[in-house]
Amino acid sequence: MENQVKIQTEKKDKAKEEFNAKPTAAFIAASWASLLIGMVSFCVGLWNAAMEFNEKGYYFTVLLFGLFSVISVQKSVRDKLEGIPVTDIYYGVSWFVTIASMLLLVVGLWNATLDLSEKGFYGISFFLSLFAAIAVQKNTRDTKFLEQKDK
Repeated sequence: MENQVKIQTEKKDKAKEEFNAKPTAAFIAASWASLLIGMVSFCVGLWNAAMEFNEKGYYFTVLLFGLFSVISVQKSVRDKLEGIPVTDIYYGVSWFVTIASMLLLVVGLWNATLDLSEKGFYGISFFLSLFAAIAVQKNTRDTKFLEQKDK
């Protein structure tokens, strides 16, 4: 047990030594802008779509599910990198629900009676939002990590 704690401490120290690059203000702003553009575009598209309310709810829920799941994946990957214990179950479930959210969107759009351009719009804005959520989470984590390192 004592040996395991020593290994984890060494991993944390190694991660702290290797990482010292703070995200630039431009990248942070671009990440937040991408997240807002992706989410707002997706939601405005849903608001103006000619589909049933329950169908709109399905797509909105898939968006929220996807955003939460990619943040969870990013957090667990980062925790592992920094030597913070992450259970294999949580790590696996995070990846599973991320893939599930993507599949739910694809299956929903595949079976939807929408124009191909609308399907593409929802797909692009969904994946832009997921990527941006990962970037925002990474920037937040990097900034916090460096602030704690400087103390």
